[in-house]
Amino acid sequence: MTAAESRFWGVVPAAGSGTRMGADTPKQYLELGGTAVLQHTLDALLALPVLERLMVALAPGDPRWPALAAASDARIGTTDGGAERADSVLACLLALEADADSDDWVLVHDAARPCVSLAELENLVASLRDDPVGGLLALPVSETVKRADAEQCVAATVDRDGLWLAQTPQMFRYGMLRAALESAAERGATVTDEASALEQAGYAPRLVPGAATNIKITRPADLPVAEAFLAARAAQR
Repeated sequence: MTAAESRFWGVVPAAGSGTRMGADTPKQYLELGGTAVLQHTLDALLALPVLERLMVALAPGDPRWPALAAASDARIGTTDGGAERADSVLACLLALEADADSDDWVLVHDAARPCVSLAELENLVASLRDDPVGGLLALPVSETVKRADAEQCVAATVDRDGLWLAQTPQMFRYGMLRAALESAAERGATVTDEASALEQAGYAPRLVPGAATNIKITRPADLPVAEAFLAARAAQR
């Protein structure tokens, strides 16, 4: 299969509980403008024309998923997620194995990152579709970076030159990503994102400049910010 023939699949790990939000409802099910965060996220990904299908990893017995419009969307499949993000991503890849070829592309995106734009997604695909490894959306660090000691005092000022903040989607070949995640799982290695699994396997993922609006909802203060970004984008249509 040539690069031009490779298909594109989406993976969204959505099995987490979002404990840092301090809410009874997992953060992917909190509402932005009356719509669940996860629904916004899936709608954003499904706007990408090249995407064949989305696979979402859910907590086993997730009672909130059936209420989403996404639950009845034929373009979306679900599978049980795992204890960690990497477990959920690997579960999605295994669920796709009957359909995805080794050279197909997989875009892995955070469930709580609902503000990614179609322009960012299209730029990611255009930038990486001929790359031998793949890569991820990211932002160059623009603030001064401090390293803290055990007492939360400044231990050092870190040179920010060459530092980037990782975002999602992260886009890699199906076979390469699956092998990297399976290897990390066998070794018991810590994998914080897909790029780190590829790095541990000896690859150098490419950094594709993203946007500051592509925020990840982690704490309560992120909700109104995300809602404002989405409202501003809707007003421009």
